Amino acid sequence: MADSRRPGPTRPPIRLRPAPVTDPPYVDEVPDLWPRPPGQLALDLFGTGRPAVGRPTGRRPDPRPRPGHPAAPPLLPPATTTPEATRAAHRFVGTCLEILNGYRPPGQIRALVEPGRTVEVAEQLARAAARTPPVRRRSTRPAVHLRRLRVCQPRPAAVEVAAVVTGGSRSWAMALRLEHHRGNWLCTTLQVI
Repeated sequence: MADSRRPGPTRPPIRLRPAPVTDPPYVDEVPDLWPRPPGQLALDLFGTGRPAVGRPTGRRPDPRPRPGHPAAPPLLPPATTTPEATRAAHRFVGTCLEILNGYRPPGQIRALVEPGRTVEVAEQLARAAARTPPVRRRSTRPAVHLRRLRVCQPRPAAVEVAAVVTGGSRSWAMALRLEHHRGNWLCTTLQVI
């Protein structure tokens, strides 16, 4: 018969150890730990323009302007989109969603794609169609929805779009690029992520 007064097996005690050091030492802490090869310059991470520790004297300063420096040209404003480019992006993504929901045939995307890229874009749409739930023919409710659309126009004749799409219980992203050719916005790249 087992003795009920006797305690069960004991666990080994938990030992707390100091966390390892993840930051490199400061310059004034241990100079021999991080030696610099002769002739290597220290990085000027904060753009102060002053010579850093270890920089050879007599060297000319960098002539390129730095942001925030009085001689620097002003920074360009962030890229904005024109209303026409935003409408083109919404129209293209809306057409893609109608194809994925079964409201349009896939061949209708051809008019919105650059002629040499039609096969690539159609393959990406087929990849997206594999992620969608089955389409119910009698349902008026779409199976695939647009959650978010971001449009950026890095130059006047190009638009880059990121769209978050959800279908069923899954979500994925579509990245595409539209370029303005002869009065029309045409898709040059479509990537389903």
